[in-house]
Amino acid sequence: MNFEGLDPGLAEYAPAMHSALDPVLDAHLNPSLLQNVELDPEGVALEALPVQESVHIMEGVYSELHSVVAEVGVPVSVSHFDLHEEMLWVGSHGGHATSFFGPTLERYSSFQVNGSDDIRQIQSLENGILFLTKNNLKYMARGGLIIFDYLLDESEDMHSLLLTDSSTLLIGGLQNHILEIDLNTVQETQKYAVETPGVTIMRQTNRFFFCGHTSGKVSLRDLRTFKVEHEFDAFSGSLSDFDVHGNLLATCGFSSRLTGLACDRFLKVYDLRMMRAITPLQVHVDPAFLRFIPTYTSRLAIISQSGQCQFCEPTGLANPADIFHVNPVGPLLMTFDVSASKQALAFGDSEGCVHLWTDSPEPSFNPYSRETEFALPCLVDSLPPLDWSQDLLPLSLIPVPLTADTLLSDWPAANSAPAPRRAPPVDAEILRTMKKVGFIGYAPNPRTRLRNQIPYRLKESDSEFDNFSQVTESPIGREEEPHLHMVSKKYRKVTIKYSKLGLEDFDFKHYNKTLFAGLEPHIPNAYCNCMIQVLYFLEPVRCLIQNHLCQKEFCLACELGFLFHMLDLSRGDPCQGSNFLRAFRTIPEASALGLILADSDEASGKGNLARLIQRWNRFILTQLHQDLQELEVPQAYRGAGGSSFCSSGDSVIGQLFSCEMENCSLCRCGSETVRASSTLLFTLSYPEDKTGKNCDFAQVLKRSICLEQNTQAWCDNCEKYQPTIQTRNIRHLPDILVINCEVNSLKEADFWRMQAEVAFKMAIKKHSGEISKNKEFALADWKELGSPEGMLMCPSIEELKNVWLPFSIQMKMTKNKGLDVCNWTDGAEMQWGPARAEEEHGVYVYDLMATVVHILDSRTGGSLVAHIKVGETYHQRKEGVTHQQWYLFNDFLIEPIDKHEAVQFDMNWKVPAILYYIKRNLNSKYNLNIKNPIEANVLLAEASLARKQRKTHTTFIPLMLNEMPQVGDLVGLDAEFVTLNEEEAELRSDGTKSTIKPSQMSVARITCVRGQGPNEGIPFIDDYISTQEQVVDYLTQYSGIKPGDLDAKISSKHLTTLKSTYLKLRFLIDIGVKFVGHGLQKDFRVINLMVPKDQVLDTVYLFHMPRKRMISLRFLAWYFLDLKIQGETHDSIEDARTALQLYRKYLELSKNGTEPESFHKVLKGLYEKGRKMDWKVPEPEGQTSPKSAAVFSSVLAL
Repeated sequence: MNFEGLDPGLAEYAPAMHSALDPVLDAHLNPSLLQNVELDPEGVALEALPVQESVHIMEGVYSELHSVVAEVGVPVSVSHFDLHEEMLWVGSHGGHATSFFGPTLERYSSFQVNGSDDIRQIQSLENGILFLTKNNLKYMARGGLIIFDYLLDESEDMHSLLLTDSSTLLIGGLQNHILEIDLNTVQETQKYAVETPGVTIMRQTNRFFFCGHTSGKVSLRDLRTFKVEHEFDAFSGSLSDFDVHGNLLATCGFSSRLTGLACDRFLKVYDLRMMRAITPLQVHVDPAFLRFIPTYTSRLAIISQSGQCQFCEPTGLANPADIFHVNPVGPLLMTFDVSASKQALAFGDSEGCVHLWTDSPEPSFNPYSRETEFALPCLVDSLPPLDWSQDLLPLSLIPVPLTADTLLSDWPAANSAPAPRRAPPVDAEILRTMKKVGFIGYAPNPRTRLRNQIPYRLKESDSEFDNFSQVTESPIGREEEPHLHMVSKKYRKVTIKYSKLGLEDFDFKHYNKTLFAGLEPHIPNAYCNCMIQVLYFLEPVRCLIQNHLCQKEFCLACELGFLFHMLDLSRGDPCQGSNFLRAFRTIPEASALGLILADSDEASGKGNLARLIQRWNRFILTQLHQDLQELEVPQAYRGAGGSSFCSSGDSVIGQLFSCEMENCSLCRCGSETVRASSTLLFTLSYPEDKTGKNCDFAQVLKRSICLEQNTQAWCDNCEKYQPTIQTRNIRHLPDILVINCEVNSLKEADFWRMQAEVAFKMAIKKHSGEISKNKEFALADWKELGSPEGMLMCPSIEELKNVWLPFSIQMKMTKNKGLDVCNWTDGAEMQWGPARAEEEHGVYVYDLMATVVHILDSRTGGSLVAHIKVGETYHQRKEGVTHQQWYLFNDFLIEPIDKHEAVQFDMNWKVPAILYYIKRNLNSKYNLNIKNPIEANVLLAEASLARKQRKTHTTFIPLMLNEMPQVGDLVGLDAEFVTLNEEEAELRSDGTKSTIKPSQMSVARITCVRGQGPNEGIPFIDDYISTQEQVVDYLTQYSGIKPGDLDAKISSKHLTTLKSTYLKLRFLIDIGVKFVGHGLQKDFRVINLMVPKDQVLDTVYLFHMPRKRMISLRFLAWYFLDLKIQGETHDSIEDARTALQLYRKYLELSKNGTEPESFHKVLKGLYEKGRKMDWKVPEPEGQTSPKSAAVFSSVLAL
């Protein structure tokens, strides 16, 4: 507030009178204040003034609720309602701040802000309160602790501050500039010059900054540049106060008269839409303060210094009946404020009193206030009893008085000896992985304990930790949990270590030296990677899925086919199933079955992965079976109908996996009910006895298939639920036998362990041959048995351990609908006839093709891996050789293994989950030809998904039939993305950032531009991709995508599904076009496409020198093409066209790649220019075009 023209008596309140809060009664103190106030010898009591006990408040009408003394005799200089808590802040002319809690105005805190200057403005923030004095800005906690103290220049005379956002502050005063302060760094960031000095009041709306000047003017300034947009000359004398609401600006002030300044009873009101004054509002009080109080209408509260208050409409007439009177203790009102809820008004007078007026008996200051933190009461008298038997109980809980006497616990040195607590031994995993540089060792954190926490063993009985002489040198002996180190390194959970370049410098070849493709694990719900690999290496399933194509937006079969195509094209590079998992997350059944894991559960390993993958196995087979039963092929995708797998009956998934069964229910009354059913997989059912006798896997499998159990069921004959015997007989054996192991408890794990031990003893007994039963033989003796000299070719002893699962089983259908199952080994005669007669005898041999196992590792939460027997056709396509080999698939780690490793299950850390057995010669029964189901008509025009398409300029022209691309044609490509999940990172102790999980991106716009022909440079694809997932960041500055562009209800863009655009790109890849773009590697990665390297022309690598930085498209376009692109946002059409032009320029400069040396000189000139320019494109009025520069002239000369 501007105090010019106020009562001359205020000049007597000089700051010197109130310095250091000298507690003497002020000479100007009103004698009425002395009633009921006792003065003690040490100072003046600051209790609140007595208020009448019964205060009647009428709803909707402001009345006085409470009055309280802030500081006796010291005028109140500013009042402010806290915006975050139910508190009222008051500052005095003596530099003292006081806060009151709630409508009862209970004193909360009181502290000195400045020793000499008055407090001129208060602003509440989330963590504290800002106080502005003459040349000082202080930020203090609500309890009075200083957060920062910012001293301004001594010549400054500040009067007002304005919080523009949560971390930026503007400060103005009587000087000719306004300061901008960054609250995070507590530094001055900008100084704005002011043409009219003396800024004492500042306000802000969503259009302007409003600055009130001592000269009586109000200036409107731009929010970004702070330049004056408009100026109102409100009063000829001085400005007292103003406020803004909606499109109205109301001001009050002083006009010049012959005798000096006089308070003007006309309020000047301005319309901000037309930027002109409207009819002034005449009021019946001398206005010193005014505020809009927009409750039901936009009414104004006008306050005079003498305590009169009037409410009126800014565009109406003032009514004298609307005046009420505030009864100040002092002669003048010094300050006025309105709460954020508009329910409370605060007045401060010249005698240090604060008056609270409200329109309800129980007002609230804010619509949503947080809870205020109060000081805790003293707990000395209510201390809980202490248990002396607790070793870790802190003795500091006992309150001890200060004394100069010797304490009982202060024993002399002769009677005591120090006994330091010994540190526990270093984790054995750290010692094992440690690398020494000089005398310093470095090792990765095994993450077995929380950071900075080391448990201590205090009891003497724990000699393993307290006595170093008993710590063994074996890593297993040192480790607190020895089973952690049983997990072989290749079976441990693999993670991608991200650098500032992302994945570009991560060596995947270190983990995969084959030509098969792994799968990346960082995508949500990627626990199913191992099962995707199993399905891919089933040849009939792979061919069937890749021949499938339908019109459903989220079809798992289609997405799995696209993923299988990527695995086919890859030459050892990892792929990611992001599109498949995106479709998987949209299936309601997957969510209902609990197959969708939250990121936190997946990272911490809370989910039971073994149960999860077995449920996923059942779900995916059922879902693929349903998807492939839909035989209607839409016109847009009619190429899919030519698949040799299509049939009029059951789906091929049903032919491969389905097993027809007969379920019989026999009641004790003799009634029998038979019904037919089918299943796609079986679950192992283990025997109940624990005798430890030998039990073949074939016997358990037969028991699980032909299941017999007693259960309650409805009997139609008895017409009630009765105990029944449920039996299951098999009618038809599947071509692929899928088994869920269901090892979900210690009971099943002990059964596997026990049977493996029995099988191991039997194998030793079988292979030992003529060795005496009483003779003990060592490993060397056993190896001699497998040598040519021993004449007996035997597996090693390690290969026989933990093996119960057979590589092959033989199954036979009997004439009475029974089933016989037995283990079968290569070279043995078939138990029920020769193999060539299997059809007529109903005898089949099933070979183990894959095992999925759950790796138990408490450090990482466990993981899932697969052992897969890769067939001849896959080796022929990838490596050009014909053989079969077992491989371990652990996400992107792929390693050939011995076949015995696939059936060895150490139940301490390697637990079987899923088994796949396939019939011998299965592939010969099916047509394995793959016909690409994607046809050229996917590139033709299609309708947009946007429901409310507005009249906008078409951004692309679809291809005509005579424009269909051919092999080798150029296509300019660019894509824009949005963020679905933010990056997860941590700061290391050295200050560097480590990326734990990268941000999850989703493609939002894809543009393809013609690269040749009469329409070169014109887009033929410009699709915005509709998304149903929540977008965290639209990255508008870099993508040009705005909120609403991807919403089919309100978008005006050409909106389509990801699958539709994916098919267009897949067709272009399959036809053999060459894509030209900038940074295409990331684009294809997020779109989830695998493109052969000879079909990618990336300008980021064409204009790159080894071991140098990558150059942006914006700089390359300016340097070579004299183009200014990517001004405010990125546009994919502009970027794709520019990339095509840069490729043409590359061909021109390198003579179609025939003169690499001359082009190397061009690149040297490019990098020299870039370093000089700091890789920034100059502004238009800055440097000249590079074509006129000396460096570029030499380039043209080349």
